Amino acid sequence: MNVRRLIPAAALAGAVALGATALTACSGAAAGTGGGKVGVTASFYPMAFLAEQIGKDHVKVDSLTKPGVEPHDLEITPKQTAQLGEADVVVYLKSLQPAVDKAVAQSGVKNVVDAATLTALETHGSSGHDHGTEEGHAEGEGHDHSHGEAGKDPHVWLDPSKYAEIAKGVGAALEKADPDHAADYKKNTDELVGKLTALDTEFKDGLQNTASKTFITTHSAFGYLAERYGLDQEAISGVDPESEPSPARMKELQGLAKQENVSTVFFETLASDKTARTLAADTGLKTDVLDPLEGITDKSQGADYFEVMRSNLKNLQKALGAK
Repeated sequence: MNVRRLIPAAALAGAVALGATALTACSGAAAGTGGGKVGVTASFYPMAFLAEQIGKDHVKVDSLTKPGVEPHDLEITPKQTAQLGEADVVVYLKSLQPAVDKAVAQSGVKNVVDAATLTALETHGSSGHDHGTEEGHAEGEGHDHSHGEAGKDPHVWLDPSKYAEIAKGVGAALEKADPDHAADYKKNTDELVGKLTALDTEFKDGLQNTASKTFITTHSAFGYLAERYGLDQEAISGVDPESEPSPARMKELQGLAKQENVSTVFFETLASDKTARTLAADTGLKTDVLDPLEGITDKSQGADYFEVMRSNLKNLQKALGAK
């Protein structure tokens, strides 16, 4: 069985070695061949950002999810599977992207960092409704991708404290893969954790006193953020941003908006804003952006994780009536 699994990967790796120029033109220099640098392949933006911040000049980071692509929908190309096989280190979040899980399992890479093992995953849904959890889709709805192990919420990077825990694990993996620069990785990890701790404090202070604690968003990406800062997330869809909400759910949210003094319906940059705008129009609410930071594009309200998170904080403060 192992032989059957490894033959395609080996064949693909050989094909890429023969066509290295084509691969380089397509997605940057192949991972693991970055002129003496450690080749890191990351599954999507939050994982790539950690590797870049901690590795700095010692690493060359390639992301499997290109800017503008919704990570939940990623499909892996044969070239990307080969790229994974050549990486020195792979950083991913198991169960968020099934295609990545499969490719990583087949890659044979020794240094694999699964962010889901570095912090405690929890089950979140909308406050009191469990939309987007395993319970919310137990009746055979089938459209949710069941992200996360046993219905666990994978969006851990939106809690700066949990993201810091993952950063420490990524740093340790880079130290192991490249012991010659271990001191630099440790220093960079400590700096990044310090910045994330400061961001956590900004959110705590900024959301401590608000007129409302409830926010409505497109999909259940903000469970960790809500729990960390004492807020209630109400999602139009489940964990899958492309799933269609039922008419009953839309009606329920209209009532909830009045009851909980909700002023704003949040949409995001990589998924459709149609349902958010429909709900806002039906209830006379405003719309604004709350970015789940699954990727950075020219539509993002910031150039990196920290800028977008601070933009999210500002938008939440405005919507919730921060005092």
